[in-house]
Amino acid sequence: MPIMEDESGITTVSRRRFIQASAALAAVPLVVPQFVSAATETPTPSASPAAAQDTGRVVPTCSTFDCGGKCDIRAHVDQGIVTRITTLPDGELDEAMPIMRACIRGRGYRKFVYHPDRLKYPMKRVGKRGEGKFEKISWDEATTLIADNLKRITAKYGPASRYVHVGTAVSGGTFSGDKMVRRLLNLTGGYLEYYHSVSMGNTAAATPYTYGTPATGSSLDTLLETPLVILWGHNTNETIFGHANHYFQQMKRNGTRFIVIDPRYSDTVASLADQWIPLLPTTDNALMDAMMYVIITEDLHDKDFIARYTLGFDEASMPEGVPANESLVAYLTGAKDGVAKTPEWAEPITKVPANTIRQLAREYATAKPAALIQGWGPQRHICGERTARGSTLLATITGNVGKKGSWAAGYGGIGNRKFMSEPESIENPIAAKISVMNWMQAAEDASKVTPEQGLKGADKLDTNIRMLFTLAGNYLANQNPDINKAAKLLEDESKIEFIVASDLYLTPSARYADLLLPETSFMERWNIGETWGTGNYVILSEKLVEPEFERRSDYEWLREVAAKLGVEQAFSEGRDEKQWIEHIVETTRAAMPAENMPSFAQLQVQRRHLFKSEPYVAFADNIRDPQNNPFKTPSGKIEIFSKRLYDMNNPEIPALSHYVPAHEGPQDALTGKYPLQLITWKGKNRANSTQYANPWLQEAQTQKLWINPQDAARRGIAQGDNVRIHNDRGISMVPAEVTPRIIPGVVALQAGAWWQPDASGVDRGGCANVLSSTRITPLAKGNSHQTMLVEVEKA
Repeated sequence: MPIMEDESGITTVSRRRFIQASAALAAVPLVVPQFVSAATETPTPSASPAAAQDTGRVVPTCSTFDCGGKCDIRAHVDQGIVTRITTLPDGELDEAMPIMRACIRGRGYRKFVYHPDRLKYPMKRVGKRGEGKFEKISWDEATTLIADNLKRITAKYGPASRYVHVGTAVSGGTFSGDKMVRRLLNLTGGYLEYYHSVSMGNTAAATPYTYGTPATGSSLDTLLETPLVILWGHNTNETIFGHANHYFQQMKRNGTRFIVIDPRYSDTVASLADQWIPLLPTTDNALMDAMMYVIITEDLHDKDFIARYTLGFDEASMPEGVPANESLVAYLTGAKDGVAKTPEWAEPITKVPANTIRQLAREYATAKPAALIQGWGPQRHICGERTARGSTLLATITGNVGKKGSWAAGYGGIGNRKFMSEPESIENPIAAKISVMNWMQAAEDASKVTPEQGLKGADKLDTNIRMLFTLAGNYLANQNPDINKAAKLLEDESKIEFIVASDLYLTPSARYADLLLPETSFMERWNIGETWGTGNYVILSEKLVEPEFERRSDYEWLREVAAKLGVEQAFSEGRDEKQWIEHIVETTRAAMPAENMPSFAQLQVQRRHLFKSEPYVAFADNIRDPQNNPFKTPSGKIEIFSKRLYDMNNPEIPALSHYVPAHEGPQDALTGKYPLQLITWKGKNRANSTQYANPWLQEAQTQKLWINPQDAARRGIAQGDNVRIHNDRGISMVPAEVTPRIIPGVVALQAGAWWQPDASGVDRGGCANVLSSTRITPLAKGNSHQTMLVEVEKA
């Protein structure tokens, strides 16, 4: 029996097709708020025209979410439906560059794609912004609305009033709607662009002041014989951070000793660590200072390395024009402030025992080589730039830069290498750029966005943001710090006049759209999946099934908008989505002939391509031959002391990275009102907030507040009690997990939970971003949303 439509226009399905659909859906209740929307109808997966011949295929593919591993997904396709997901068999692993096997997220994709709450039709807002009330419209109406508003707003305010928000849920693919909407805007006058990576932008901005370029990681295969690895706020087992776990397990078998520094006893600590060293958040630099004090005063530093490659270690190696007692040795010994940075000095600040600090310093200095690998969590604090740079100083004074088995700084990729070409760019006529942290200012009052506040490329902004695109992103009103402040701005229709959102679900951010569009999943479009820098391969992400209902890829509707703006040929160059992927593959082949990239036809057969390369050690050439490969700093050396930072004369950006008490840190007077530091972590069951709406993954890890038994007892909180977490920015309520896996004085929530405000504005979803701050970091003008003080009480 075929799929039919009854007299009311409601789609019905045959019993056979119902059984097929039910197998794919495996309905589990979704614990998210229900919004008034045309998206709540029951889904009816239907077969493509070729479904009769599409029986029993098993297709190796990958997702294109913001997930760096690009795990191998084996999609079982039967009559136009993905009925099952398996993964790469053990026997197919290539030890030279292992393709990742699917983790819990990868194995859960089918439920995420086949879920009744997925958006189905283009819709326009009919209620107030944020209410989530929409009505179904046609695609012609939708693309006409976009084209008309682009013309109107551009004519009235200029092209700089147009803004494309952060959208990372497609950043794992070569081709994406957020890239193509930028192409369209550049063809029609440009747009206000942002800079800064929310993930690791503070590290990227800080480490060039030590090395001259952003500190990149070595390839992980260079660590296989390293005797000691210190993971500093680096939780690879839960984030599934690229290929780290594969290599770390090999290293563990080889006898590598792992020390994990983290306020939380993470799954990484449980599975890898020989020693766990917890410390208070934002005090990382105090621990680093005390470690350097021990290393230098006990004569454990690498004198030859320091003499040959560095600037600013002691008074004899300082740049000209700097007064006395500004060197590293002078700071650590207290020559200027009278305070020696001993382990006893650091213990009350960090809560790490002095003897533990001595042991840690001695181990790091005497293990030859050693790798101190800092994750991205510590640098998301207000002091993150200092912390990122502090790790470069430790690596430098122990000679752990540019050598096999060592590590130079924060976690990075293999030279940040990128393999695939991208659609040819069209220059943005608008020179001004804002930090991603400036967008609210730019929408509220653009005159407040000054060069001192993060503006680049211009002295001032000529207009506020008036039109905003958020494609495959939930940053607008979920991942954005201080959600309540963001929501208030978004609700004011006199500010941003038109918001276009495209997504799979009615996310908290999508609730604020004026026009809401149903995007396709990676199973329903063509792409190339790219690993982060820890991997050396690409995987074809093939269109496996036809989109249901009226879902369309962003590229398809953007092409229609381009036609209504009169620039379709320049925009599309006559290519559909699949032809763009073919073009990208062939362009890459021509640009990289030595890599033996397969043709697009060959790639459709072999599914993936490995770019095998020699082991890579960051800064190896600079250390091997400094005469011909100087560091790209003003001095040509590793700058322990940065004259560039010194000349900024900002106490929060010291020329010599060291401990400075943080705003909303444990020494802030605000602790009298809000005594607990709240941190977040990236969990195994979602990538940021992507897949929050997957009930299988909600079962895997529930949203709770981790609180130490000592802190819980003082507040009369027992296991499972509903607790109220609050500060001056917001309130969130969630059950308590009373556990010694978090240290006293610190509480923790998994990041990425969807914001679920009740009628009084209290979040019921455990979304930490109602509590986080929009304060920007002093150097990068970046995010500091990990730094927040709260109080917790039994609800």
